[in-house]
Amino acid sequence: MTPRGRPRDTQVDERVLRIAADLIFERGYTGLSIDEVAEQAGVAKTTLYRRWPTKDHLAVAVVARLQADHEIDETGDIRADLVNNLDKIAAALNRMRAAGGREGPSAGVAGELVAAAARHDDIGKLAREQYAERNALGLALIERARVRGELRADLDAEALFDQLAGALYYRVLITGAPVDRAYVERLVSSALEGNLTCQ
Repeated sequence: MTPRGRPRDTQVDERVLRIAADLIFERGYTGLSIDEVAEQAGVAKTTLYRRWPTKDHLAVAVVARLQADHEIDETGDIRADLVNNLDKIAAALNRMRAAGGREGPSAGVAGELVAAAARHDDIGKLAREQYAERNALGLALIERARVRGELRADLDAEALFDQLAGALYYRVLITGAPVDRAYVERLVSSALEGNLTCQ
């Protein structure tokens, strides 16, 4: 069966998401306007609403696009690998937190995206799928270290990953404390205590 209507223009998608990202980082979540994105992209508002029904949907799509190139660095040293990869997550969270020039302990756009997932079931489902896909990379990293004998054979990889990544989100969303590389190094050292086969 031949699909009805014109095929979706991926160039329009890319242009819209780039413009929306620029607005978010320049002005924060409140500065993102569907009307302004449509005007700058040279498309009708109805075109945007067909793709992204609300500002929440558009913002989540922007973040998904930014995270699409997240790659896992692996050197064979699980301590260094966890620090390097968690540092990437921390950098992305800090970028979201600082969007719009915000300073201090505010969760910024990161908090708005969590709220968006709570407001819209479809966004919540999409966010969980995105995190599951990205988290699988981190879990595989830990599992390979376990298999090669660097970590204890009875290690619970999922619990270790949750302990590490969860701490970053907790600090950004709840306490507002910084998540810099120094904190990541402390976090990894604490989590690996007792889990490395050679301490």
